[in-house]
Amino acid sequence: MQIVSFRADGAWQAGFLERDRIVAASALGSYPATVKELIAIDPALFDAALGAARVALERPDAREAASVILGPPIPDPDKIICLGLNYKDHAAEANLPLPIVPVLFAKFRNSLVGPYADIVVPPVAERQLDYEAELAVIIGRRAFCIEREVALSYVAGYTVLNDVSARDLQMQTSQWGAGKAIDTFAPMGPGIALARDIPDPQTLLITTRLNGERLQHQSTREMIFDVADAIAFISQFMTLEPGDIIATGTPAGVGFTRKPPIFMQHGDVIEIEIEKIGTIRNRVIFASSKKTNAK
Repeated sequence: MQIVSFRADGAWQAGFLERDRIVAASALGSYPATVKELIAIDPALFDAALGAARVALERPDAREAASVILGPPIPDPDKIICLGLNYKDHAAEANLPLPIVPVLFAKFRNSLVGPYADIVVPPVAERQLDYEAELAVIIGRRAFCIEREVALSYVAGYTVLNDVSARDLQMQTSQWGAGKAIDTFAPMGPGIALARDIPDPQTLLITTRLNGERLQHQSTREMIFDVADAIAFISQFMTLEPGDIIATGTPAGVGFTRKPPIFMQHGDVIEIEIEKIGTIRNRVIFASSKKTNAK
């Protein structure tokens, strides 16, 4: 079972998803309406919600997941903190030294879209459009100045994120935001796999397929700074709140390092899969092509 944000009509709301069935948290009792609020409730109350969801999802009249729109599991995070160069092979392919401490940059809510939404690319970002498959960590309770030994106990769960990057914009300066924090450049989902179901996040296989061709395929065990390291490091100077997202970096195989480079084009379909979590699948749409076709 996963926690999702979905929209049938109106605002995003928290739900529970299993196989092809979905139920709203609000339909199970007096539970919070958003995922960010839901993952922060008392653990006993959360377990009661899970139990009620299991019963509801087994009913013959349970809602089909295909009848709703899945959004990013956390559409309203306070923070999206991303790690750069966090796999040895990726640092090598980029011809950059291994970092001594985690390299951090930010994305923002404007970049978040759901697991099957379009990546809509503005004209300025169409030239060197790249993919980055990443395991994303969802913080479940407030964390400040914690040790790595207890860091995983602060995790609500894990999801899939594509750190879409406009490489030419990214590399213009040492600050990567212009190429990273673009609207729709962080597809995420399909839902949050609970931390209790993934006791060791360093054992997951990440795969990227562009138009069906496999381009990334590596285990999270190859991270330079593992999930516990990243959480503990960030918490030394920044309070992490429930719903905060930490994207843990991408493995080798990105497009700009290939010879010749592989950049995403209008109409491409990019899929990212992480075992035990699921697959996101997004179509690339160039805004300039939409305007041309509309004429």
